[in-house]
Parts: sequence; structure tokens; C-alpha cells
Amino acid sequence: MAGIYIHIPFCKQKCTYCDFASYPNQMAKAELYFGCLYKEIKAKKDLLKGKKIDTIYFGGGTPSYVDAKYILGAVRQIKNYYNVAENAEITLEVNPGTIDRQKLEIYKLAGINRYSVGLQTYNDSLLKRLNRIHTAQDYLDCMELLKGYNTSVDIMIGLMDQTVEEVKKSIDFALKGDVNHISVYALKAEDGTPIYTQYLNAELPDSDEVAEMYDFTVNYLAEKGYYRYEVSNFAKAGFESRHNLNYWKRGEYLGFGLGASSFCLERRFTNTEKIDEYINAILKNYSAEIFSEKIEGQEQKFEFVMLNLRTNKGVVFSEYFNAFNSHFKQDFKDKLPYVLEYMEETEESIKIKDEYLYVQNQIIIQLMD
Repeated sequence: MAGIYIHIPFCKQKCTYCDFASYPNQMAKAELYFGCLYKEIKAKKDLLKGKKIDTIYFGGGTPSYVDAKYILGAVRQIKNYYNVAENAEITLEVNPGTIDRQKLEIYKLAGINRYSVGLQTYNDSLLKRLNRIHTAQDYLDCMELLKGYNTSVDIMIGLMDQTVEEVKKSIDFALKGDVNHISVYALKAEDGTPIYTQYLNAELPDSDEVAEMYDFTVNYLAEKGYYRYEVSNFAKAGFESRHNLNYWKRGEYLGFGLGASSFCLERRFTNTEKIDEYINAILKNYSAEIFSEKIEGQEQKFEFVMLNLRTNKGVVFSEYFNAFNSHFKQDFKDKLPYVLEYMEETEESIKIKDEYLYVQNQIIIQLMD
């Protein structure tokens, strides 16, 4: 099994925290961009030859902002050149202010069967400060439109002036929709984004306050029937994101479009984030890649452990052995003593204890050093 990611870089306006490859006011380039995207999809068809495509994910940018015909075209092109599973999970990211019934009909024709809705917060004032284009009411209208579909909702913590009570209100508001999955992300003030200034001016909650919000979120969502299966992801049983699980299980995937990353045949590679550079490369039958590395030897094992320790199942010893024909505890015998106090071990697996999962990066670094 393998996955496909499609990057749609267009959006109405850029959020203050966004450092993704996204471009407002560039819709004049959409027709040409998607022509190049379809061409890239065809050009890489042999990379996943013999593999069944289990998941397709449209991210951005704002995929729901562009004309829905482009989404339909992308899915059709993928099905033309790849072996897509009959029950493939096909996800589209949605901004609540950019979807309507007409688009939904075309998405249905494309086979979109999962929607990831970017709420972020219930608070209209905060939404405005984040430069989001939607309101809380737009979210309710969107979820009414998506009733009956498999839906996921994004919520952010660590926002300006946010408290635990505010986080609770956002969760309660999100659950007014028919929600099967919730992703909860701590705001990262990336250098070069407008919100980075607020970070430097100490206008954002500190790390202890954010950790408190996160702990509350884990416990509150558990009460509501959503279990944490990965650091930032919570789901009702059976509604985990198959696309994301493929990443964390170190499965193969191809990324198409601006800034898209891929992992295939033990090679990681990434496209340029410059829209004109991408278009020019594809039109001239060149690669749009700006980065490529072959993953070999011990690095493969490190990746496997790092990714799997993000999940609630951790490293399953049999899966590790099947991947590398060696034993996890033997391979990491010199490092394990430094992290065992943070770990929970059974005969079948080892994972980070629930109370330490939020700081898994620090634990994994000790294991990898």
C-alpha cells in the first residue's frame, strides 16, 4: 500500500502563522499550475508501479478555494496512471468559508470521502487576528453541508490570549458538527511569519501554559470518545487518518505539486516552493525537485523508531524485525537505558508513556544521539 499527496498552493489570503507554500492572489496561474500538476502525476507513474494506492490527500494552501473541477481532474489523472484501491481514503482540506453545495457535488463525483475542516478556534475575534477568512458561523454552515460525511476538524492551541477555558469552548464548538476525527496543533511561530513578531513580544502563551492546554485537551477529548492515536491526532475508533498512519509507519508516498515531499524506494525528495520555478521545470520536462537524499543503513532504523514512537502503539517488535531483520532491543541496547523511565514496554512493543508523549521529541533525541 502507498499514498499520494497533492499540494494546492492557492488561497484567498495568508494566515498570520502560515509558512507553507501558499499564495494568495495568484489564481490567474491556476489553469497552468494544474496542467503542470497533471503532467507531473503522469511523469512519476512508474515510481509506485505495482503498489496499490490506499490514500489520496489534497492539502494546501486551500484546496477548497479553487474551482472544484481541478480536484476532479487530479483524481481522474491519478486513477488513469496508478492502481487506486476501491476503498481508498480520499481527503480534501476545507476552509469553512470556501465550500458550497455545488462544489460538494463535484467532490462527490471525484470520490472525495473524507473532509479535513480548518476551524482552529470558535472565537471570531481570534480568527480575525489570525487572518482566517471564515467565521464561527461559517464552520457551522460547512458542517451542516458535510453532514453524513467522514470529517476531521483542526483546532489550534497556544494562540494569543488563549486559556484552557478557551480551548474547551473550541472543542465544544467543533463537536457541534458530526466529527469523527480531531487534530490539535500547538501554534508554532515560525521565523518570517507575521505571528513571529507576537512571539518575540511575548504575546503568546508560554510553553508551560501550552502544555497545560494540551493535557486538558487529551483528557477532555477522551471523555468525549476520541482517543489519542498520535501526538496531535484524536479519533473515534475506526476513524484514524489512514493517510497519516502511512507516514508514521514509514510507508511510501508520492507528493505532487509545489513544495510536495515524497518517500519512495528509500529516497526522500521535495519539490520547489516557487510557483514559477515549478511551472517552468515541469513544462520543460525537468524535475521540480530541489532536495533529494537516499536513506540507508542505520538512518532507516532511526526513522522507523522516530515515526512509530509518535503513535500510541509505539514500536512493534515484530514490525521492526520484518523491516530490518534485526531486533530493536539489540540495535538500541546502548541508548535504551537513558529513556526507559519514559517508556512502557510489553512483550510485543515499546512506546512512550502517555504522560510524556507531548515531549516525545526530547525523548527521541536521547534515543538517537
